[in-house]
Amino acid sequence: MTGTDSTQGQNLTTSIFIGENIFCTVIVILGLINLALLIGNMQMYIQSITARLEKWRLKTCDKENWMHQRQLPLEIRQSLRKYDRYKWVATNGVNEETLLTDLPKGLRRQIKRHLCLNLVRRVPLLDEMDDPTLDSICERLKPALWTDGMFIVREGDPLNEMHFIIRGHLDSTTTNGGQPGFFNSTRIGPGDFCGEELLTWALRKHPSDTLPSSTRTVKAISDVEAFALGAEDLKFVALQFHGLHTKRIRHKFRLHSHQWRMWAACFIQAAWRRHRKRKELARLDSLEGGAGSFRGEPGFGQLDVRVPRPGSGLAECAAVLLSGTRSKHYGSDNPDTI
Repeated sequence: MTGTDSTQGQNLTTSIFIGENIFCTVIVILGLINLALLIGNMQMYIQSITARLEKWRLKTCDKENWMHQRQLPLEIRQSLRKYDRYKWVATNGVNEETLLTDLPKGLRRQIKRHLCLNLVRRVPLLDEMDDPTLDSICERLKPALWTDGMFIVREGDPLNEMHFIIRGHLDSTTTNGGQPGFFNSTRIGPGDFCGEELLTWALRKHPSDTLPSSTRTVKAISDVEAFALGAEDLKFVALQFHGLHTKRIRHKFRLHSHQWRMWAACFIQAAWRRHRKRKELARLDSLEGGAGSFRGEPGFGQLDVRVPRPGSGLAECAAVLLSGTRSKHYGSDNPDTI
């Protein structure tokens, strides 16, 4: 009886055909090579992860020592630790901006387009722009991360970035520059944007060197991932590409901007209260036998309406809103009005 170790315990006989033996030998060798490559790749991946994890641990240790030395409050320490953990989970310790800096411009633009284009198209304000404008925006976008409880911008602070939200939710509030009794709050989620005052500033014919002030306070209420577009980058895109100056984009900006919605609500509220005041004064005037015009009654001009205070950022943008709605040619291509 003939046989080998591979045929022990069975009634199969070893093939005597050279072709079959060569085929089996090649298959076995290829399997061993693939197994060796898999083990090597896994080892390299584990080593890379271990190196990045060790680097992150060293940075964390340095931060802990620094926080202890500076005697930071416990709340700030917990916020910093939470942000570090969230950043590690989101990026795996890899800084994309550092990796892309040394690449050629054409390759960097292709990578940015692949990473950002689909996410940017989720933003209603940008989904209908032409490809050159979107490519320019994607090339200049930078990732931004915040954790629950962090402030993105506070009311009155200079705006240096416009943010497009990809994941998470934020609370946007305003007091109209500290006006007593005025408070407006809205929720910002995926597909929304904040810092729209910067876009209004960039679309002017001659943007000033002074950055606009934020009219709202924006605070993260969950872990947030977004893309940030800097002031100078936004001004460059607005000057080089006229797609941002079209009537359709301006109308869509007004539709999705929480600021414009609030201004519209303020003026609707003011108009309604004026209407009710006039009706009340007219009724009193008729009861008194028409002794005088109700417009001359004292207190008519002192209505309890929540309109933007003179000199505030809200007042400036509200003036733009009024000039746009009262114009004979509504939605003209004048870039000074958005």
